[in-house]
Amino acid sequence: MNANNSAELLNPANKNQSQDGPEMIGAEILVHALHAEGVEYVWGYPGGSVLFIYDEIFKQDKFEHILVRHEQAAVHAADGYARATGKVGVALVTSGPGVTNAVTGIATAYMDSIPMVIITGNVPTAAIGEDAFQECDTVGITRPIVKHNFLVKDPADLALTLKKAFHIARTGRPGPVVVDIPKDVSFQKARFNYPSELTMRSYNPVNKGHSGQIRKAISLLLEAERPYIYTGGGVILSDAAPELKEFADLLGYPVTNTLMGLGGFPGTDPRFLGMLGMHGTYEANMTMQHCDVLIAIGARFDDRVIGNPGHFSSVPRKIIHIDIDPSVISKRVKVDVPIVGDLKDVLIEMSAMIKAAGPLKNKAKLDAWWSQINEWRKKDCLSFDRDSEIVKPQYVVEKIWELTKGDAFICSDVGQHQMWAAQFYKFDKPRRWINSGGLGTMGVGLPYAMGIKKAFPDDEVVTITGEGSIQMCIQELSTCKQYDTPVKVVALNNRYLGMVRQWQELTYNKRYSSSYMDSLPDFVKLAEAYGHVGMRIEKKSDVEPALREAFKMKDRTVFMDFQTDPTENVWPMVQAGKGITEMLLGSEDL
Repeated sequence: MNANNSAELLNPANKNQSQDGPEMIGAEILVHALHAEGVEYVWGYPGGSVLFIYDEIFKQDKFEHILVRHEQAAVHAADGYARATGKVGVALVTSGPGVTNAVTGIATAYMDSIPMVIITGNVPTAAIGEDAFQECDTVGITRPIVKHNFLVKDPADLALTLKKAFHIARTGRPGPVVVDIPKDVSFQKARFNYPSELTMRSYNPVNKGHSGQIRKAISLLLEAERPYIYTGGGVILSDAAPELKEFADLLGYPVTNTLMGLGGFPGTDPRFLGMLGMHGTYEANMTMQHCDVLIAIGARFDDRVIGNPGHFSSVPRKIIHIDIDPSVISKRVKVDVPIVGDLKDVLIEMSAMIKAAGPLKNKAKLDAWWSQINEWRKKDCLSFDRDSEIVKPQYVVEKIWELTKGDAFICSDVGQHQMWAAQFYKFDKPRRWINSGGLGTMGVGLPYAMGIKKAFPDDEVVTITGEGSIQMCIQELSTCKQYDTPVKVVALNNRYLGMVRQWQELTYNKRYSSSYMDSLPDFVKLAEAYGHVGMRIEKKSDVEPALREAFKMKDRTVFMDFQTDPTENVWPMVQAGKGITEMLLGSEDL
C-alpha cells in the first residue's frame, strides 16, 4: 500500500468499538493489544520516547521482550521469527536513530513480503516538525519500504490502529507495517476497546482465483509438450507447499524453485531440477528457456531469475502466472493467463480440475521432454573438487545436510556462502530456509537464528555465514548468551568478501579492490569472550568431526570458523546482461 494514514483507513466499519472499556494510558493499550494478538516475543531496544511502553512491558508477563544490541538486529530477529513461523513478527525501537537503525531490517522484510509490525517511538506531538532531540520523519522515511504506516496522534485511535496494522501485515501479500507512537500518546489516557472484527473499505485483497482463468490455465497445462512448474516465495508465504506437491504429483511435470521458494517443493524429489537463475542449475535454466508452457506460482520473474528479459522473451512460450498481488503480474514478462488469488485456494481448484480431466494425454511428449531434461542433468553442474585437502565450502554445506538429515533451520547471510547453502542443502520442508533474497542484506544470519530459536527451542538452528557478513551483527552473540538461544554459527572463512572478489575476478580483470579481509579477529577467542564455544577448522578431515561435536552441544552456541579455499567460486553463474542459458559452468568457460 506504501502510504500513510488515509481517511478510509481511519474510518472503517468495525465491531466492538463501544466507548465503555477500561481507561488506560497509551502504553498500556499497546501492551494489551499485543496480548490480544497473541504476540509471544518482542525484540527491541529502549530509548527516551518509548520508556512509558517499556514500563508497561515490565509490568506484564504475557510476552517476552528480548533486548538486542542494535535496532537493526531487533527487526531482523522479528523477521526471522516471522519467516519460520508464519506469524507476525514484532519489533520495538525508539525515535530518531532507533528508527533509522531499523530501516535496513524493515526494507529487508518488505522486499521478501514478510508479515511484521514495527512499533516506533516519536517525539511528543507538539514537537513533531520542530527538529526536536532524536526526531526524524518516520512516516516519510519508511513510506517506500513498508506495506503501510501509521502515525498515531490520539490514544483513542491506538487500539484500532494496531488491529489494522496486524491485519494488513498478515493478509494479502504480507509485509511490514510501521506504527509510529509519539511519546505523549503513550502516557495520555483513553478507553481500551480492541475490535474483534475489522472491515476496511480500501483494503480487500482477492483470495479466490477467477474460475474462467483457471480453466484456461488447465487447458494449456494438459496440452503442453514441454511444461515447467516455476515456483517462488509465495508458496512458502501462503503455506501452499502441500497443495503444490499434490498439483505436481498429478501432472508429473518438472519443478524449479527460486532462492526464496526453496523448500516449497521437496529438494530430494526426482522431479525437482534445483534452483534456477543466476546461480541456478544448468538443467533448471535450460528447462526454463525451452519449455512451451510455463506456470509461475508465487514468483515474480525478477532479474536474478530470468537474466536478460529480451533474451528470455526471444523464445515463444505460453505463460500462466498466479499471484495474490496483481501488480507483479506482467510487470517484467508479459503473461498469457493471469490469475490473481491465494495460491493455496487456486492450487486446490486446479488440482480438482486435473483430477476431473482424467488421465494425461500428453504422456509421450512428456517422456521425450524428460529425456531432454535428463541429458541436461548429465552436465553435473554442481561438481567441485572432492579430493582437495583444502576445505571446500560446498563440502561443509553437504556435511551439514547429511548430519542434520535435512531437518534443521538453515539461516544464511548474503554472498557466496548463501548460494552454496542454497545449492547444496536439500530443503524438503517449507520455512526451513531463512535468508534475505530481495534486498540481499549482510548481517541477517545471526539475528534470524535468534528469532527462530526462540520459536523452536528444540530444533537445530544453523547460520551459514562468511567472515564479512557475521561481523555486521556479531554483537548479537551477547543477546544469544543473555536469552539462552544456543544456535550454531558456521563461518565459511575465505578471507575475502567472496562474491565481490568473484565478480572482480570475472569482470574487473582481477583488480581486487577492497575485497580482501585483513586483520580478522580470532573468532574462537571472540566467541569465548561472549561466553560461547569457539572452534577453528583447517583440514577437510576435521570438518565432519567438528560438526558432530558442535551438534552434540544442544545447550551451547558454537561458532565454527572453517578456513575455506579463498579461490573457490560459485558455479554456475549468469553474468549481468546475459540470458539464463548463457551460463558459466566453471573457470574453463572464462
